[in-house]
Amino acid sequence: MSAHDELLAIRAAELYYQEHKTQDEVGAILGLTRWKVGRLITQAREAGIVRIEIVHPRARRLQLERELRDASASRGGALHDAVVVSAAGVKHRDELADRVAGAAADYLTAMRPVPRSLGISWGRTLQRVAEALGPGWSSGTDVVQINGGVSLNQRAGMAAATAATIAQKGRGATTLLPSPAILERVETKRAIEADRVVAEMLDHARRASVHLFSAGAVDADSVHVASGYLTPADIAELLAKGAVGDVLGRYIDADGHIVDPALDARTMGLTLDELREVPRGIAVLCGADKHAVASAIVSSGLASVLITDEETARHVLEH
Repeated sequence: MSAHDELLAIRAAELYYQEHKTQDEVGAILGLTRWKVGRLITQAREAGIVRIEIVHPRARRLQLERELRDASASRGGALHDAVVVSAAGVKHRDELADRVAGAAADYLTAMRPVPRSLGISWGRTLQRVAEALGPGWSSGTDVVQINGGVSLNQRAGMAAATAATIAQKGRGATTLLPSPAILERVETKRAIEADRVVAEMLDHARRASVHLFSAGAVDADSVHVASGYLTPADIAELLAKGAVGDVLGRYIDADGHIVDPALDARTMGLTLDELREVPRGIAVLCGADKHAVASAIVSSGLASVLITDEETARHVLEH
């Protein structure tokens, strides 16, 4: 575009977008044909002179979604779909978390075919997704827990309530894993896993066609600290070992490897290898404290779908 055309494109864009003139009116003012005005406006967008931004809370960043899919495909990764939510106008972390949870609820509702069996983790993010789902989001989806969630303190019931809400709104049944997320002794965990009923529940979780899960940051605000499974001293030790976050209560490093095998051996639920084998694994997370674990999830193939905010999406692309 010549310097003259660039100046015309700027003026045409100003008249069209800022002064709300029609293309015919812009043409009359500038002495141009309507076709020429349309071409100048298109050039203004292509050259970055004009930027159109949708700021509604439901707006998505489609370009970032394409870039995430393409980057994963070029590296032979597992990510085949992404939903990136705009952070425009967000003032508080909770507001961003609600937007991402709402996007996850929309994604589940729009899935075709409708999943007949949905495996879920638990935590604050999944609780938000459960609240965001509308009644009748599915015509019959059974929900099964994929990791232990019986809490040790006042947060008791979060995991069960989340699973029950999603199932009830989806007109399905609920299967709960009656075990803490992390056991004190590995022998206790093995004994629970050997129980016939628990073994059947875990097998049910493995067979679910879709898994929906989030990830936790490695800090004192972790849901595992709040639930009484870990102490701040445990968190400090995990950080020293290179942990960037947890998936299903299993703490991983930047490459998606378990950082504490002894702790992992006491963690109840599906393993990360089993999570990778599910036909569709949907990771839902947002916020700066989740950037590192989001990158680890994508790079190590733990999810085939990522639902997140735009800053986290950019971090994943850059790393």
